[in-house]
Amino acid sequence: MKSKYYITTPIYYVNDVPHIGHAYTTLACDVLARWKRLDGYDVFFLTGTDEHGQKVEKAAAAAGVAPQAFTDRVSPAFHEMAQVMGVSNDDFIRTTEPRHKRATAELWRRLQTNGQIYLGGYEGWYAVRDEAFYDESELVTRPDGTKVAPTGAPVEWVVEPSYFFKLSAWQDKLLEFYETHPDFIAPTSRRNEVLSFVRGGLKDLSISRTSFTWGIPVPGDPAHVMYVWLDALNNYVTATGWPDLQAPRAGFWPADLHMVGKDILRFHTVYWPAFLMAAGLEPPKRVFAHGWWTIEGEKMSKSLGNVIAPAELVASYGLDPVRFFLLREVPFGNDGDFSHRALIQRKNGELANDLGNLSQRSLSLIARNCEGRLPVRGPLSEDDTALLAAAEALPGAVRERFDRQAFHDALEEIWKVIRASNSYIDRQAPWALRKTDPARMATVLRVLADVLRAVATVLQPVMPGSMAKMLDQLGVPEEARTIAALGAPLPDGTILPPPQGVFPRHVEDAA
Repeated sequence: MKSKYYITTPIYYVNDVPHIGHAYTTLACDVLARWKRLDGYDVFFLTGTDEHGQKVEKAAAAAGVAPQAFTDRVSPAFHEMAQVMGVSNDDFIRTTEPRHKRATAELWRRLQTNGQIYLGGYEGWYAVRDEAFYDESELVTRPDGTKVAPTGAPVEWVVEPSYFFKLSAWQDKLLEFYETHPDFIAPTSRRNEVLSFVRGGLKDLSISRTSFTWGIPVPGDPAHVMYVWLDALNNYVTATGWPDLQAPRAGFWPADLHMVGKDILRFHTVYWPAFLMAAGLEPPKRVFAHGWWTIEGEKMSKSLGNVIAPAELVASYGLDPVRFFLLREVPFGNDGDFSHRALIQRKNGELANDLGNLSQRSLSLIARNCEGRLPVRGPLSEDDTALLAAAEALPGAVRERFDRQAFHDALEEIWKVIRASNSYIDRQAPWALRKTDPARMATVLRVLADVLRAVATVLQPVMPGSMAKMLDQLGVPEEARTIAALGAPLPDGTILPPPQGVFPRHVEDAA
């Protein structure tokens, strides 16, 4: 029976259109989901949209439509973004769906039954843009005297009746959980951030609102709607079919990985595990908070007009080069700067020159000198053995790095083998061996073909379309493209199709 693996993106808030930041998170999850499938896991990969709350209600009012009509209009854009980016999600959840409303009402009832909720009154600062409450000590005072949230969002003083979750009672339990699950929060800098926040003391959390109506009604008290974060976070559980423990996906909880942006770390690593434990459910196994992208050195914003739509990037550079660049350019977890020049350099340098050229040279030599058939491997030299060993080590090296979300490092390990292969072909010069030692030439070309197979196999999650073409040209049947299948060599004499370039160079249009 296959091991299960459940991975989620954050569900995206529908008050805006998708941009490169959304695509980045979703892409990272897609690569991991594809890798796990390739590595023999039964994978459930979830994404979707967060559609309730005051911010959506205000955006809908500004657009002159009802909130449901507004979310029905905007949510499909995130579905389309996933398709544009070649994402292989298994489900797309919307928090306005009946299944989610049912599951979230049940979560509320369990918290209430367990004595974790009480009715009181909220008086304090609230940022509609963040859908978050802030303590006075967290606010930043601007030169003009106005107070804003640490994110820069405007805040307003809110006074209204509210149900509260007894978050303060979970401080020690959360700290104990972090201690016994050291990998729960990553990277380390974010873990330290959360530990510091929780050690500083937790206050009970307002989890309902009465000043607007666009949300899931509180069971038994419909004058209140649930706090949007209690509602939104529960999507991860809803999608497993909970509370039906016989649902087909029930066995996927707890989630193996929630991938989030660093701005929503607190909700996922403090509030969410506390809600779950208080309701008698297991917390997720890991939350990874990645960094943000700037655009050509500037913060991404509509006012600057530098927000990049994923579809525009894909149209300009091709899907796989964009997927590769986003995970290759910056160590995952750090902030990064997007520039068109850097993307072109990666596409032309590492894809066209390094991998594309290696593949084209090797396969063209086989086509010309081995009757287009996979050559027989003869006795191996030390040089052959060293390169083959490096290729055979790739699955383990990539697995270890993907498991800690070190995508940049995983790709560097693969490129070490690609660079070594280019040095190897130059040293061995199979084009010269054709006249002096045809058998040796055949061995060199078979070594290159076997190494390329390993490289293309482990790169499938990052560049699925391009690597499918490369594996086609290497004569690898569909059923032999998993990690486990790398242990079985392809039959000698396998007929290969005529070689074709996989990564054309990017040529900028003349002005």
